[in-house]
Amino acid sequence: MTVTATTVALDSVVEAGDGALVTVPAGGRLQIVDLYGNQAVDTLFYDAHDIDNRYSAFDTIREQRAVFLTIGSRLVSTRLDELAVITDDTCGRHDTVGGACSQESNVIRYGESTRHQHACRQTFLRYGAKAGIGQRQLTHNINFFMNVPVTPSGGLTFEDGLSAPGKYVEITASRDLFALISNCPQVNNPCNGWNPTPIQLLGWW
Repeated sequence: MTVTATTVALDSVVEAGDGALVTVPAGGRLQIVDLYGNQAVDTLFYDAHDIDNRYSAFDTIREQRAVFLTIGSRLVSTRLDELAVITDDTCGRHDTVGGACSQESNVIRYGESTRHQHACRQTFLRYGAKAGIGQRQLTHNINFFMNVPVTPSGGLTFEDGLSAPGKYVEITASRDLFALISNCPQVNNPCNGWNPTPIQLLGWW
C-alpha cells in the first residue's frame, strides 16, 4: 500500500566512512544531503520483501538510455521492476558505473599499502547483514554525488565532484525498499575531495 509521504520519519547524520540501512515504505521519500560537498554516497536498493530483487545498474541504464542518473531516472531491479524514482535533485548528475570501493580494488588501483583501509564493500556487508543481505546480494551500486565521466572510448575516470555543501538528491520509493548506504571512506582518489565528510539522511513517510 502506498502511503502519503508527509511525516518526518527520519533525520540522521551518517559520519564519514559509516553507513546505514533504511527501510522506506512505498510512496516514502528519502533525501540524501551532501552536507559539506563532494562526498560520494554509495547506495544499493532492494525490494524489502525479496532482497534478491535488487537494483540493476545495467537495466537502469538500458531502460532510460542514459549513463548518468538525475530527476526522472527510474531505478530498475534485476527483474525490471521499478524500485524507486529520483524525484528531486540539486546536484544534477550521479554515477552508477564506477562501482564501490573494496580492499581488493584499492590494492589493484593504489598499491599494497592500501590493503587494510576501510572500504564501502565492508560497510555494505556490515549494515546489510541486518536484512540478510550478504556477498551474493551485493551488485553494481549508485554513487550519489560522484563524478565519473565516461570517455569517448568507453573508459572511466574519477574526477572532482560536481556537488557542493547542501546539495541533495531525493528518491521516492515505488515499493517497500531497503536502502543500503555507505558514506564512502575513499581517500585515494578525488571522489570525496580527498577528505570524506558526513551526510544527512531525511525521510518522509
